Amino acid sequence: MGRIRAAFYDPTGDRYGIPTFWWWGAPAGYATRRQLRERGLCPGGQPIAAQIMWRGVGGVRAAYLYRLDLARPKRTATPAVRAALDKAMTARRTCSTCRTVRPYCIPRSLGECLECA
Repeated sequence: MGRIRAAFYDPTGDRYGIPTFWWWGAPAGYATRRQLRERGLCPGGQPIAAQIMWRGVGGVRAAYLYRLDLARPKRTATPAVRAALDKAMTARRTCSTCRTVRPYCIPRSLGECLECA
């Protein structure tokens, strides 16, 4: 175990308050939010179970880990939510002057499409 790894190895949580591991040193059964999202899961309201710490730009960095066995499937958007989002995006792309739906969002600073401005 190297010098840096030993500084961040605290599996009992005595030093940092929660179990702490070095980069690539976390045991199986833990995942970050991004890793959960790649598997189609979310933390599901569970508390942070552990953390990974490493020396990075600006000092010591940390990534929080969640238990895989307590993770829940991600919620999917219902058809009504998807329809509402489509309607909102259409409104953002519709020019208030010429009422044309553009392939880009209308800049709020102009309030109208680039052709009308």
